[in-house]
Amino acid sequence: MIRQPHDQFAKQYLEELLSPFGKVEVSREITDEVRQADILFSPLPSPQANLESLGLLGKITASTCLLEPFRNQPSRTEVRNCLLKLLAYFGELQRKAKREKTSLPENNLPRLWILATSASDTLLESFGAKLELQKWPQGVYFFPESFRTAIVAINELPVTNETLMCRVLGRGSVQQNAAREVAALSPNNPLRQNLIELLFSWRISVARNPEDMTEEDREIVMNFKEVYERERTNILQQGLQQGLQQGQRQVVENLLRVRFGSLDEELSAIVEPMLQLPLEEYTRLCIELSREELLARFSGIR
Repeated sequence: MIRQPHDQFAKQYLEELLSPFGKVEVSREITDEVRQADILFSPLPSPQANLESLGLLGKITASTCLLEPFRNQPSRTEVRNCLLKLLAYFGELQRKAKREKTSLPENNLPRLWILATSASDTLLESFGAKLELQKWPQGVYFFPESFRTAIVAINELPVTNETLMCRVLGRGSVQQNAAREVAALSPNNPLRQNLIELLFSWRISVARNPEDMTEEDREIVMNFKEVYERERTNILQQGLQQGLQQGQRQVVENLLRVRFGSLDEELSAIVEPMLQLPLEEYTRLCIELSREELLARFSGIR
C-alpha cells in the first residue's frame, strides 16, 4: 500500500491518467490475507483515448498490472510485500480459471510495477533485477521472468516526453522539472488540463490543514508551486481579459471556462449566484475551489 503522505496524490494522479484507458481499482483488496494493491489496472479493449499518449506509463499499463508507487526507495521487505500481493492475485485468478474451467496462460498473468523515486544497486542486485535496454529505457529493471515484476527507478529515467508521466511521481528536482514540462504542454492537450486540475485540487486539499502537513507534503507543494502560481495567474488574466469588454457575467463565465476547460450546464447554472459576490471574491473562488466545491456552494442559490 502507498505510504502517507504520498498516498492520495499518487493514487489520484494514476487514477486520473489511466481512467480513460481502462478500469482503475484504487486500494483494491486481494484475497489470502487481506492485502490492498495500490492500483490494479485493466486496459479497455478499445479505449477512447490512445494509451500511447502516456508514453512509458502507457507501455507499462498496456496489459493488466499492479502499480505500487513509493515516495522513498522501498526496502527489501516492502518489495517482498508487493510480491506477496502479486502472488495472492495470481492465486485469485487461478481459482477463477478453475471454477470457469478455462486456462490461464503465463503471458496473460498481470505484471507488478514498483514505481520508486530511486532504487540502489544493492536493492536491485538482491532481487536479480536487470535492465532490458533493447526494449525499455534506462531506469526500468526487470526481475527474473517468472516473477513478472519490474522496478522503475524514476530518478534514472531519461528526460524525454516518453517518460514525463512517470517522472511526475519523482521527487526533488526530478519532480520539479517534470512539473514544468507538464505546464509547457499545449493548452489543448487533455492530459495537461487533467493534471493541472488535479494539481489545483490536491494543493487546495493539503493547504486547508497546514498543521497536518508533513515534510513530504511540503516538498510536493514546493515542487509544484511554480506551476501552480503560473497557472493561477494565467487563469485570472485570461478570464479578465476575455470578459472585460462584455461585463461581469462574461468575466465569471470565462474564468470558469479557462479554469475547467469548458462551461457545461452545471457550471452555467452557478454563474448568476456567483455574481452576487464582489468581483475580488468570486475571482478568488473561481481559482481556489474545485468544481465540486463550487457546485456545492452555489447550486440551488437564486
